[in-house]
Amino acid sequence: MAAKKGTGLLMVWCDVPEDREDEFNRWYNGEHIAEILTVPGVINAARYEAVVNGPKHLACYELDSPAAVLGDGFTKRTKSKWSETMGPTLIGLNFFNPLYEMIYPYELTEEVASSDMAPALHVGRMNIPAERAVEWNEWYDSVFVPNFEKVPGIIRGRRYKTVRGEDPMYSVVYEMENEMASRSPEWEAQIAADPRNAEMMGLITHGYGSPSIYKKTFEL
Repeated sequence: MAAKKGTGLLMVWCDVPEDREDEFNRWYNGEHIAEILTVPGVINAARYEAVVNGPKHLACYELDSPAAVLGDGFTKRTKSKWSETMGPTLIGLNFFNPLYEMIYPYELTEEVASSDMAPALHVGRMNIPAERAVEWNEWYDSVFVPNFEKVPGIIRGRRYKTVRGEDPMYSVVYEMENEMASRSPEWEAQIAADPRNAEMMGLITHGYGSPSIYKKTFEL
């Protein structure tokens, strides 16, 4: 079975002027997603819309590895005439498109690799003081993510480090069965479930719009 997820992730965020939104969605759904999926190493994709925070539009591209969008297959791909006047880099507001490499789980399991694009996402993008990074990452991997994965409706959590772009250094993506999963009492209970949480969470500086919740709107 062909893999649906790898160790790389490209996330493209933006808002769009209201008078261009219909065309933007037609371009993205009718042409652009399919175009990007022809690039070797781009193995799955979906579009999402913000439910909490933003920007409004998010496109997620699952990659074999971050290298998939760094080579000629991506940068020199043939683009349509429509793409000369349409796209997040041309009309997008609050646009950013960081490229990530997975740091947790530590290995890509068959269960993760074969999984579909989630119906909803809870995304956190954050910086922390460099001198606390080792301790903080150990806590995040061994305590924070595993506890949230116990919450009903949470499929899994994956963590990433930014390898290109001006985004915060670390990101976490919780895949969810629906957009309410991270707004439940069970989720809230996990925030204070471990005695280290308050101190470690206090080290976090969130990026623009973070944390945010998205629901899936389009997938080929």
